[in-house]
Amino acid sequence: MADYKTYLVTGGAGFIGSHYIRHIFDIHRHIRVINVDCLTYAGNTMNLKSLENNPDYIFFKADIDDKAALTSIFTKYDIDYIVNFAAETHVDRSIQNPDEFINTNIHGTLNLLNRARTKWIDGDEPLPGKKYVQISTDEVYGSLGKYGFFTEQTPLDPHSPYSASKASADLLVKAYFDTYKLPVNITRCSNNYGPNQFPEKFIPLLIDNALNGRKLPIYGDGMQIRDWLYVNDHVRAIDMVCSNGIPGEIYNIGGHNEKRNIDIAKTILKVLSGTLPDTDVRKSHINPDLIEFIEDRKGHDRRYAIDPSKIRNELGWAPETVFEDGLQLTVEWYLNNPEWVGHVTA
Repeated sequence: MADYKTYLVTGGAGFIGSHYIRHIFDIHRHIRVINVDCLTYAGNTMNLKSLENNPDYIFFKADIDDKAALTSIFTKYDIDYIVNFAAETHVDRSIQNPDEFINTNIHGTLNLLNRARTKWIDGDEPLPGKKYVQISTDEVYGSLGKYGFFTEQTPLDPHSPYSASKASADLLVKAYFDTYKLPVNITRCSNNYGPNQFPEKFIPLLIDNALNGRKLPIYGDGMQIRDWLYVNDHVRAIDMVCSNGIPGEIYNIGGHNEKRNIDIAKTILKVLSGTLPDTDVRKSHINPDLIEFIEDRKGHDRRYAIDPSKIRNELGWAPETVFEDGLQLTVEWYLNNPEWVGHVTA
């Protein structure tokens, strides 16, 4: 097994993490993946059902804040790459209960960094061939005005407990590079969408609600702008950063797909109406009257938009999925997988 590369992927049963694990198995040979996930409501082993019989896929149900569990894993396996997806991610939940976000997003990240430092730093130098990748978010930058883009030099200005916890974790990761020479990268992505996303997130929530004749809740005036990125494009970028990113560097990953929330809702209704057959009774639910404006979220950022020039110029990455195509694929996946939706929403 000496020629194998071993990935420790945390939060790998979640939306982006599960897509990443399937992606690296598709394109790499001689790898082993250890998936550590505590299986909160957003983690689902069904997302990786295709790997159940793969001897190079190992699953541990554990919290990244559990020092004993992580120490045991690092003792048993020689880890080459750590890719940390594990996080509490929903802004509304962070407003209601910030403590969980601090425990997982900050303490959990610190626990991973300490385990890596113990195993990877020999004297004052890191062992060769090791890499820690922190999966972060554009929300750490705060809110943009009408113009401009987030770059890697944009000052951190988080506005919610969620984004504050992610910014704190990012700073810990940077500190471990500066202080201990731990080989790290940080990636900050725009809003993701695609198959397998838990239906509390904006796009799958609207799809599920529309199919069931429920209102589509739109915060405030619906003019908030997000930069949307298809999940397959995102995980491809993460793999490139893991393999070729310069240690200590931050890479922004964005789709150049700026859309207003209200326009996303209208587009979803249009795609559903055009995709459902006339014989499907759910088609009668699909109409603009489902859109409902509700009280705006506290501290709601007005606009996000990412400049991905650095990762394009240094690593050759660019998004490949046009938003309309990705949304069509996403809608079709939810229509074709009602048992998955029923399981996670139950």
